[in-house]
Amino acid sequence: QVQLVESGGGLVQAGGSLRLSCAASGSIFSIMGWYRQTPGEQRELVATITRGGSTNYADSVKGRFTISRDNAKNTLYLQMDSLKPEDTAVYYCGVKPLGGGRDYWGQGTQVTVSS
Repeated sequence: QVQLVESGGGLVQAGGSLRLSCAASGSIFSIMGWYRQTPGEQRELVATITRGGSTNYADSVKGRFTISRDNAKNTLYLQMDSLKPEDTAVYYCGVKPLGGGRDYWGQGTQVTVSS
């Protein structure tokens, strides 16, 4: 059974930093990623990382956010620097099992950036 536990969200002032973590269990994952969603909007990609370390970022976060993973710990991270009010959203961890099948999602963690 796949389980994802996110942590690290909170309230921060513009220009500040936060680090999100997603502890995964129950499988080995090929692609892991962070996504975010605001009320009334569709969930959007923030960043993804393959098991080999190849990364992909949304243009809006390039140069400010860094995604990483620890395969030994099955944990995903997102270092968010130079945060802006428009980064305010619920952030979700999403993963794809190495053997295929459906994607799994965490419960979400709120990030609020005040101006």
